[in-house]
Amino acid sequence: MKKKADKRKDGEKLRKDVLQSPHMLVAGFEKLTVAQDYELRKAVKAAGGDYTVVKNAIAEKASAGTSAEKLMHGLRGMTSIAFTTGDPIGLAKALTTYAKTHPNFTFKAGMVEGRVIDVQAIQELATMPPREEILAKLLWLINAPAQRLVTAIGGVGRNLAVVIDQGVKENKFQS
Repeated sequence: MKKKADKRKDGEKLRKDVLQSPHMLVAGFEKLTVAQDYELRKAVKAAGGDYTVVKNAIAEKASAGTSAEKLMHGLRGMTSIAFTTGDPIGLAKALTTYAKTHPNFTFKAGMVEGRVIDVQAIQELATMPPREEILAKLLWLINAPAQRLVTAIGGVGRNLAVVIDQGVKENKFQS
């Protein structure tokens, strides 16, 4: 059993993580082996996140007064939290992939940009394209009208040049 001072340190560290991380996914795990837990931590680390197992009471106290208060209230069973300050889509994809191969790992809820999301939203988040792809599509949408305008303007000049060239070839212009 942990001493009270150790529990306080765990609570302070968790509070610091909650305050610094705008994205977190809360999950439950039952009967994971050490090898499976290592594999999970490795997947979370590769996605740019941190993973920790928490006590429900400590999580509830640590999140009091933060945007994660609703997320941590009333947790039951074995609980773990994956945090990230980066791309929440990558973290959701990594955890969803892991959950497909390990049915003992289940989602409870999550938080993205300070908003609490449910399990269905986590699944939808995991199916989204990566951030870079979304930005590339957005850039294409912004550039497309400008490219079309330049093509149209250039087309007028090109058509005028073709007409003048035809006129010169057929000796339509005489001085």
